[in-house]
Amino acid sequence: MSKQQQILVVDDERTIREVVRRYLELEGYNVAEAETGTKALDMIRADNPDLIVLDIMLPGIDGLAITRKLRNPAEFTPMSVNGEIPIIFLTARTEEIDRITGFEVGGDDYIVKPFSPRELVARVKAVLRRSSISAGNTESPINFEHLQLDPRSRAVVVTNENVVLTAKEFDLLWFLARHPRQVFSRSQLLDNVWGYEFYGDESTVTVHVRRLREKIEPNPAKPTYIQTVWGIGYKFEAPEA
Repeated sequence: MSKQQQILVVDDERTIREVVRRYLELEGYNVAEAETGTKALDMIRADNPDLIVLDIMLPGIDGLAITRKLRNPAEFTPMSVNGEIPIIFLTARTEEIDRITGFEVGGDDYIVKPFSPRELVARVKAVLRRSSISAGNTESPINFEHLQLDPRSRAVVVTNENVVLTAKEFDLLWFLARHPRQVFSRSQLLDNVWGYEFYGDESTVTVHVRRLREKIEPNPAKPTYIQTVWGIGYKFEAPEA
């Protein structure tokens, strides 16, 4: 690693924090710890980490609430915090609805306790690698009618209004926009946008499509840009400006 990346581990169980810290430090990462949601928010404001390993079930402010705050630019932008910091959730919950909720609020990956520390390290590396590739994008902006995308600044403008997307929301929109009218299945989108290292299921794509529609479509119930092709998947459809 040319630059030592900083990871914040947030969990109310000291043993879990210590194990995760040890394994991540062996890989060369700089690791900080927080045992409560309140302390985690303070450390995020102070240190702006490169990635957060975040337990959902925390005393006081839980992991989902922390993520909602981080993804809300009205709360964090004035403090110069990167609202796109990748987040890997740690949780004892195994139901699909819990995974979907985690992705809906802006999580990047999800690992269930008990877990293998080596698997967690692998996921950290994969998420950081995808973020690094996205940040180095040198492709030219794409302009459609009422919709502009700039991969270098990761800016999205809808009808002259700036729209804030999470890192993965932008990645998905950018991929679809670069292949207009081409139909992709959910598994194809997982492979191309999340990468083969991703451990989630296809509901992840459904959640992100729904969130994108809420942010960029004039009428999310009757989408113009991201259209469903029933029985297959999704395609991007928009007239060029």
